[in-house]
Amino acid sequence: MNRYIKMKSTGIPDDEFIRGDVPMTKSEVRSIILSKLQILEGNQVCDIGAGTGSVSVELAKLASKGRVYSIEKNPKAVELIKKNIRKFKIDNIKIIEEEAPKALGEIPRMDRVFIGGSEGCIKEIIKWSYETLESGGIVAASTITIENNFTALKTFESMGFKNIEVLQVSISRSSRIGRVNMMKTLDYFL
Repeated sequence: MNRYIKMKSTGIPDDEFIRGDVPMTKSEVRSIILSKLQILEGNQVCDIGAGTGSVSVELAKLASKGRVYSIEKNPKAVELIKKNIRKFKIDNIKIIEEEAPKALGEIPRMDRVFIGGSEGCIKEIIKWSYETLESGGIVAASTITIENNFTALKTFESMGFKNIEVLQVSISRSSRIGRVNMMKTLDYFL
């Protein structure tokens, strides 16, 4: 009997993605998000504020028998998502080019929701997540401002979410400056 389970890998290097000038969730942060979401092969997943599609692509690789709904309102970002889908040969991502929460009415019940961008609508998006999640579903929200983090926390609490956890992730990555290396910090709340 084989005692080893083949694991799917995460952490595609940032420079593998086609980026343009659209913000992208960095690989180290993507890895943490993916571990918190605990993606299963058949999950139905929503990536809200998908940007370049880096999180959507990694979600789709993990939920290979499920579907990822990639929500993004920026036309330039949507084009990058399409390019990254082609580059990584992904066939289980559906792009919805519209602003959340308006776009969320098109989406069926979800197993997992990732909120990567909210454009000031984080309360409404969290409420939608609560109403659409299957039993045992998981929501992860990445914020970069203290105000959005606070609003998200209070909304999760008021909606009755269980096992709420807040992480402040501070990752430093080296960057060559002339003849020396400098550590540059990437900060996110999860």
